[in-house]
Amino acid sequence: MTDTADLKTLEERALPGAADELPTPTHDRLEWTTAVFWVALAFSTFQVITAAFSPLSSQVVRSVHVGFVLLMVFLVHPGFTKGGAGAGMKALGWVLGLAGFATGLYQWVFEADLTQRAGDLTRADWVVGIVLLVLVFEAARRTMGIALPLICAIFLAYGLWGNHLPGPLMHRGYGADQIVGTLSFGTEGIYGTPTYVSSSYIFLFILFGAFLEQAGMIRLFNDFAMGTVGHTRGGPAKVAVVTSGLMGTINGSGVANVVTTGQFTIPLMKRFGYSSAFAGGVEATSSMGGQIMPPVMGAVAFIMAETIDVPYLEICKAAAIPAILYFITLFLMVHIE
Repeated sequence: MTDTADLKTLEERALPGAADELPTPTHDRLEWTTAVFWVALAFSTFQVITAAFSPLSSQVVRSVHVGFVLLMVFLVHPGFTKGGAGAGMKALGWVLGLAGFATGLYQWVFEADLTQRAGDLTRADWVVGIVLLVLVFEAARRTMGIALPLICAIFLAYGLWGNHLPGPLMHRGYGADQIVGTLSFGTEGIYGTPTYVSSSYIFLFILFGAFLEQAGMIRLFNDFAMGTVGHTRGGPAKVAVVTSGLMGTINGSGVANVVTTGQFTIPLMKRFGYSSAFAGGVEATSSMGGQIMPPVMGAVAFIMAETIDVPYLEICKAAAIPAILYFITLFLMVHIE
């Protein structure tokens, strides 16, 4: 029973909502978990090796990175909806995931040919490019809902048929080959700056935070917060603020912060008489502040450093004072409440 509970906890931490799509603990579920483990291990190994030794070009690293992400998404979210996924849906998830990974391998194997063609797409390029676009849209829908893919689809349609619009909305028009070539094979589309930052920095920092979490850093943060502010007025809520702030130094994700620290701090606050709404609000607000707490901040900080060509250390210095003021204000609010 304990092993089953631990497995469910790990799955819920990995991706929110993923556990809802998984079957009850069975031999099939064990095989699924093992498959995800090995894919994640291969993904992590690839990222560490490319970061340490730089054996591949930036374009190849980006494409394989996206391929791994697509494979992971379709394994963790095998169904088209949030409901349970049967054997057929899981098999389809494998097919879609492997197809996404194959698009990354295609760019690796034919890197020289793609560079020489420089936008002159072959039939194989067309197939790979369109498959990649469709899979990215579907992966975004499964993980974030329909809003973002719908917005992207509108802008994609504008690129194709904007030359037929009246007045200032009209542009000279872009062919399908230009759009597929730019989005699927260039560094201004899917493999643009956000993907570069993700493959070069964000993944490694997330991996670093995961290692610290498994090494017991979360327990250390909780114990430190309990020992320093747990005995003061509003102690349980202050523990949530301090713990989330410390967690923010190693994990720039607000959602991950809530999942890891909230399972301890929210029940603690409720046991001391805080309402569920207040406990959840304190934890959510504290965890969101972790995104601006150096040295590991949200993905936007890494993209900012790359876009404006400023060292990430300078971004951390600029964020330090606002982050400290944020948590001091939250700490005082909890004390007054």
